Amino acid sequence: MLQRMARPGYAPMRLEDLAREIGADRAAYQRLRKVIPRLVESGALVVVKRDLLALPPQGDQLEGTILFRSSGSARVVFDRDDKGNARDPVHIHATDTGVALHGDRVAIKMDPPRRREAGDWGTGRVVRVVKRAFTTVVGTLRRTRLAWYVIPDDPRIVREIVVRDPARSGLKPLPKPEDKVVLRLDPWERRNANPTGTITEVLGVTHTPMAEYKGILRQYRLEPEFPEAVEAAARAFPGQVPASDIKGRADFRDTPTITIDPDDAKDFDDALSVQTLPDGRTRIGIHIADVSHYVRVGAPLDAEARNRGNSTYLVGTVIPMLPHALSSGLCSLVEAEDRLVKSVLVDFGPDGRITGSSFANGVIRSRKRLTYKQALGFLREDSNAAIRAIPSPPAHQTGSPGRALATLDDAEIDLVRGMVRTLWRLADRMRRERFAVGSLDLDMTEVKMFVDKDGWADRTEIVVHDESHQLVEEFMLLANETVARELTKAKVPHISRVHDEPDPEKLNLLRDQLALANVNVGDLTKRSEMVKTLAILKDREDGHILRVQLLRSLRQACYRPQADGHYGLAKLHYSHFTSPIRRYADLVEHRILDGWMAKHGLPTASPDAAAVRTPGIGELAQICDHISITERNSAEAERDSNKVKLLELFEREAERPDKRPFEARIMDVKAHGFMVELTASQAYGLVHLTTLGDDFYRLADDGAMLVGRRSGRTFKLGAAVKVTVDKVDRFKRQVDFRVFDEAPKGARGPERRKGGR
Repeated sequence: MLQRMARPGYAPMRLEDLAREIGADRAAYQRLRKVIPRLVESGALVVVKRDLLALPPQGDQLEGTILFRSSGSARVVFDRDDKGNARDPVHIHATDTGVALHGDRVAIKMDPPRRREAGDWGTGRVVRVVKRAFTTVVGTLRRTRLAWYVIPDDPRIVREIVVRDPARSGLKPLPKPEDKVVLRLDPWERRNANPTGTITEVLGVTHTPMAEYKGILRQYRLEPEFPEAVEAAARAFPGQVPASDIKGRADFRDTPTITIDPDDAKDFDDALSVQTLPDGRTRIGIHIADVSHYVRVGAPLDAEARNRGNSTYLVGTVIPMLPHALSSGLCSLVEAEDRLVKSVLVDFGPDGRITGSSFANGVIRSRKRLTYKQALGFLREDSNAAIRAIPSPPAHQTGSPGRALATLDDAEIDLVRGMVRTLWRLADRMRRERFAVGSLDLDMTEVKMFVDKDGWADRTEIVVHDESHQLVEEFMLLANETVARELTKAKVPHISRVHDEPDPEKLNLLRDQLALANVNVGDLTKRSEMVKTLAILKDREDGHILRVQLLRSLRQACYRPQADGHYGLAKLHYSHFTSPIRRYADLVEHRILDGWMAKHGLPTASPDAAAVRTPGIGELAQICDHISITERNSAEAERDSNKVKLLELFEREAERPDKRPFEARIMDVKAHGFMVELTASQAYGLVHLTTLGDDFYRLADDGAMLVGRRSGRTFKLGAAVKVTVDKVDRFKRQVDFRVFDEAPKGARGPERRKGGR
């Protein structure tokens, strides 16, 4: 009936006439009579001239993506226009979500103003589901006396899904309670009944490492294995770079070159070289793995890389964009091996200012693979003995550990020390200049999760963004900007990394939020005021919370075929060029630069570059849309993976008889308790009011603290506090904490199950 009404030329008609036109029999007509009032009430249908039925006017509806909360309420967000603007989200009450599920494309009807309760957002109700976000769900199988059902892994899917008896599924082994399963959703059309589905795959016992890993793969449509044709194409390349591939390239193998990466890096996209020129200038080579030499346009490797869009880094593993034969093999800039690169060569005068830049296809041989910790040692340590004492990463943590520092002779140590310190001298100047012109210091604390040999969460470690990280960052930013500026100047269509300016209304709202925290700032639409605000927040006790609020007021970066500028970096021209092993955007940018080099007659341009078709503006727009989506999908999968491992870690902590205290900060205060974030792991959870047994607490009038009635003790927004793990709910993905000095004396957690997991 709805399909018929949506066809062009439909004129409103009575139900009897409509039923006759679609061939409904008497039983179907009676069912239609029952459902019509509900459709009218929900806004999916309207009644015209007392008894004629029609779809509501499209102008009366808004279309967007619905994002649920674990409470069952939701918000609908809307697409951005060509200028990057979008209308404010609309709040949807839990009773008004219809048959929508998290992530669905929906049509909504706005409530009249008198019913709106969400401030400027406004409220609405779902009229219809335009397109389902997914057709499969991952969750845990349970049963009651009468039925089998699945609890979805994603707590934003708030309805349990009823499934048929697994004994009739035909799967081997048969699904059993507490298995993690994948199910295919049936059409869901009646809100008063739970969704239904069919189990299609068993992933293992829920909440075990392998089952959780497989669940994330299925939920986010990630594939760790490559098609055989793609693997075969990668294996077809030789294990080493042949002399024929080096011919015609700039030879940097005698130029001192190093890589600086994390301890556990498996692939190395970038290397840095230092060369002193006869006139006293310093030439820095920013050498990026030449993936485009191996991954040709339209080949199976290219099609697969484009489909994946980027590598995805889950806790303890990576889902690569390219097969390992390339990503951690022939394309990885490992120590003491010839490797093909695309090079951005930047000349610096004695005063540290840039005097010129150029590009080349080259070949390098890295002298030393450094970790960030080792590079920092070269910056801070003076004696060769002290530098040799800096440990190399364990062999099992890295695909290419290189020579240990302890094995280097004094001449080698002096050479590498000199390179690292020269690089930092120049990088430090660029960094200071970048912030002086308005680049925003948006770095947040990064926490890395480690797992044991069996895949269980083992520990967390704070990654300090020290000088060694900043050194690499500045030269990567320089290469990205240099390439983007040159291509834009030449009017060559390419992929820009865009960060649009914030919405002024959101900045005004942020200003009001800061004022409540006694941070009085001026017009945040002025960059100088935003820089000043970030500097103020850096030194405040509650600065972390307020910086999070500030970040939420900014737009999300994306890819676009126009140079629309990068707000956060204060750069007009910016692209992604320095990570082609793990990002398709960079690979495309390499090809476009190669075409530019050939057109301008650069001697090291690829011989066939001029004949290679580079994408036009239309195809670039499609690529940008696609890789922006894959980037967001990977980011969500990575957050989910980290969340699962944190829950795993704290579940084990909750079982300890001697619970350890954790440093935390109060992030939000409510009448029923306060939310904390742990310093060492960024875990987020609730300290419930009922666990504060030393006094009766009430919410202060300003809503910023809980105050003890008798003692006057306070728990204030932004304050530091020590907590222990109280309980973990793996299904709701929630951790509850209690204040450390409130932990019951002598209390013991449940005995650990045999095997300790």
